[in-house]
Amino acid sequence: MENIYMSRGASKVVNTCAKVQPGEQVLIVTELSRLSIAQALATEVYRVGAEPAICIMEPRKQDGDEPPKEIAAAMKASDVFLNVVGKSITHTHAVKEAIAAGSRGLVLTHFTEEMMIHGGIEGDFEEAKKVCVAMAQGMAGAEKIVLTSPSGTHLEYSAKGRRGNHLYCMVEPGQFSTLPTVEANVSPLEGTANGVIVADGSIPYIGIGVLEEPVTLKVENGRIVDISGGRQAKMLADNLASKNDPNVYNIAEHGVGLNPKCHFCGFMLEDEGVFGTCHIGIGTSITLGGKVKASCHYDVIMKDGTIVADGKVLMENGVPKV
Repeated sequence: MENIYMSRGASKVVNTCAKVQPGEQVLIVTELSRLSIAQALATEVYRVGAEPAICIMEPRKQDGDEPPKEIAAAMKASDVFLNVVGKSITHTHAVKEAIAAGSRGLVLTHFTEEMMIHGGIEGDFEEAKKVCVAMAQGMAGAEKIVLTSPSGTHLEYSAKGRRGNHLYCMVEPGQFSTLPTVEANVSPLEGTANGVIVADGSIPYIGIGVLEEPVTLKVENGRIVDISGGRQAKMLADNLASKNDPNVYNIAEHGVGLNPKCHFCGFMLEDEGVFGTCHIGIGTSITLGGKVKASCHYDVIMKDGTIVADGKVLMENGVPKV
């Protein structure tokens, strides 16, 4: 019965988001635990006259691990790739190289059958595109961006020379987008971020999820130097320390959630799309315009952000002004 209910979401992913055309080669990368979602997508791909191929891989050990080289090669050769996985392979060389080769991709990390039916997937992506693109343009190349929030965040950084990324769940050749989050983001210039991040929304990784209490991260010269708070803050701190990789502390991304249909539920691509939120990505930045490859990429999310770029207010208390 769930496959029937997922059919509408599958149609939206294949037709509205990926814009699959008859005769195209569509690679669906998945894991056994998410095979029902992959099959729903493959059914719709076949219905529109394209050729689906499902590749099942062992779940990655951690977010950011590369897929097997055979799957990476298949992604690069495909017209479209759909990644339906538990551990994120978004911030990998495999995705970066597939996009550079002209493929187009959608990332459905942590997707559940319920997310194929309700929530962010019900968003109007065409409408959201307008503010998403405008927000990305406002952040791109700014000499100084200041992010604040009612919970106590005050972070300043430079995005000089950096592109603004707009992910609105619809892709053309040479592009990828996450789903169902609608977000604009930029990768801060390495070494320029300073201040305090206070996450009060979610850290949808490693079992943390929706936050019980704020998690505070102190940032100096582009890197996290201290993490404080309660039980969930300790989970994050311990996990990062266990990587034995200094790059996991890199300030990799400043993203803005812009999907009115998303809600906090503890799953990454639903949580970071919540309208009016901001998230700071830490670790890998290579797929966003940065230069750092780390052993993970995590996002910490705060509510009701205010963003000022080179003196222009882009968002105020969670309300876009672009």
